[in-house]
Amino acid sequence: MKKITIVAILILCIVPFSVYAAESGMPLERAPVDITDNASLQRGAESFVNFCLTCHGASYMRYNRHRDIGYTNEEILEKMVHTGQKVGDLMLSAMRKKEGEEWFGVAPPDLSVIARSRGADWLYTYLKAFYRDDATGTGWNNLVFDRAAMPHVLYQLQGEQKLEVNGDQKSLTLDKPGQMTAAEFDKFVGDLVNYMVYLGEPHANVRKELGVKVILFLLGMLALSYFLKKEYWRDIH
Repeated sequence: MKKITIVAILILCIVPFSVYAAESGMPLERAPVDITDNASLQRGAESFVNFCLTCHGASYMRYNRHRDIGYTNEEILEKMVHTGQKVGDLMLSAMRKKEGEEWFGVAPPDLSVIARSRGADWLYTYLKAFYRDDATGTGWNNLVFDRAAMPHVLYQLQGEQKLEVNGDQKSLTLDKPGQMTAAEFDKFVGDLVNYMVYLGEPHANVRKELGVKVILFLLGMLALSYFLKKEYWRDIH
């Protein structure tokens, strides 16, 4: 009975994720996430500021936290702050909520914890899955998120894709090339998603390092306690 219960719990945990991936219309690709790679995080941070921050905010993050990934205050102001803000300010969107609702029908969401909400693989696949669709208001659609309000802001880099339907199978093919090759665009999106994962928990690396130190300390204390116990009980035995 216990084995059946455990199996049932595992199935209930797995099924939602399987359905979620299947409903997207295409399998999710594995995002190349490594939040210890400061070079990737810096490239992703600059891409985020240039392509995302105009409409989306990251209001849980301050510019000066980017010193943790190798930037100086001067580099932050030069490469990331383009709206006259100070280095200690929050990363707020240049677009007002009301403007977003008027232009897109819905206010663009804050992206501070989007990677924790959607998942890195979902974001990675979503950003690569835009295609031309004249039936939508923006002229774009997405194979992962049908009729997404967001237009394809990266189309100049990726190019324009078109939808191919073969029975129940849907796929995307490049119709007009962009400024980047497919490999270059994959790397670009990978860096951007890697940064958004970092954005959701910028202190994750410090937390993990501290966790390792605490575990090593506890193991050391365990060893000392064991030898102390043996010393106390030696005369009794």
